[in-house]
Amino acid sequence: MGYRIVVAGATGNVGREMVNILAERQFPADEIAVLASSRSQGNQIEYGDTGRMLKVQNIEHFDPAGWDMALFAIGSEATKVYAPKFAKAGCTVIDNSSLYRMDPDVPLIVPEVNAAAIDGYRTKNIIANPNCSTAQMVVALKPLHDAATILRVVVATYQSVSGAGKSGMDELFEQSRNIFVGDPAVATLFTKQIAFNVIPHIDSFLDDGSTKEEWKMVVETKKILGAKIKVSATCVRVPVFVGHSEAINIEFEREMSAAQAKRILREAPGIMLIDKHEDGGYITPIEAAGDDATYISRVRDDPTVENGINLWCVSDNLRKGAALNAVQIAELLGRRHLKKAA
Repeated sequence: MGYRIVVAGATGNVGREMVNILAERQFPADEIAVLASSRSQGNQIEYGDTGRMLKVQNIEHFDPAGWDMALFAIGSEATKVYAPKFAKAGCTVIDNSSLYRMDPDVPLIVPEVNAAAIDGYRTKNIIANPNCSTAQMVVALKPLHDAATILRVVVATYQSVSGAGKSGMDELFEQSRNIFVGDPAVATLFTKQIAFNVIPHIDSFLDDGSTKEEWKMVVETKKILGAKIKVSATCVRVPVFVGHSEAINIEFEREMSAAQAKRILREAPGIMLIDKHEDGGYITPIEAAGDDATYISRVRDDPTVENGINLWCVSDNLRKGAALNAVQIAELLGRRHLKKAA
């Protein structure tokens, strides 16, 4: 017997990817409900490449009683309304928004990194999915942290416009087209022109001059890997449609070299090490798009500190940074706790 599973926000970029990944991974679902706002009610979504069509239901009128899990991709405001309702009805919520990530009663999970932490989900019947840039970074950091204990991380991100949703992708496309035909490249969603540009600003500014996106990377990494790790982040939006990249500098308590790090990363779950010292011997976002792996390249020693290395980390932010991680959490929840499927 399989699960009854819900995807809320199924018409958005991440929600559609959740539906596709459930089909790709042959998630053991007896029934799937796809939900969205009243505007999308009655539309149909294809269940991966199966040819099976799912009719979109209005989340306002959906009864979650009797459903096992709900993957939420509806943003913090809607999650605030619907997550407690679903959780109270016995349907475990796996939430992609930032609403519950720092709630001490809600586990923040990356299955390759802190699977055992999911055991605390029963307090609120809610599990949080981390920020997309945090998710791929902690996959890279975890095996190295286990080997030599990380003291400090300095990261600069190169985040694609899909992290801002469909409207972000549309703005990059429209601006690029307008520039080629001589029309103005008007910034509507982003604070400055994104086409042929980079913007060192994601989310709102905080009192200390950092942005909320940077704050998320700091506090989420600490919650997942340990409070003692020091993290400094600079988050930048770049004119890439899909795929986040990160330049990460890591300082360790114990000895760690680039050669050691490569040996560890080569065997680590969820990671593909592609690191050749030649033209093209590294991974870029366009190559990671559509893949599940977190790719690591450019691993090298940092000669300015003792026990320091640098590395380049790339992942599809719609998959490992959001939809894939949510589905992996659902699989983990099933294996450890619900155990309905054979």
